[in-house]
Amino acid sequence: CAKDMAKYAAMPKLAGERESVYTSIKAETDKLKALMEKKPHELREEATYLCDTVKPQMAAVRALVDKAEGLMEKSVYPYPTYEELIYTHHA
Repeated sequence: CAKDMAKYAAMPKLAGERESVYTSIKAETDKLKALMEKKPHELREEATYLCDTVKPQMAAVRALVDKAEGLMEKSVYPYPTYEELIYTHHA
């Protein structure tokens, strides 16, 4: 994200929603970490907590990361894209 934002340092208005998306990823990831620290240790309670509390937060992070993937140039994206994961074994 920092490399992507650096490209817009001279003209921040051209960055579009990048700053908002990247800041939201950090905030939602922090929420996810905090939720994981509160995870119950009893098996049934843990399963319910993961399903009802953690999974929706994971989906929120995922949605933002998907949005970021669409904003970033491929050369600065730090992870393989879905396309690369699915189709690189055919090369």
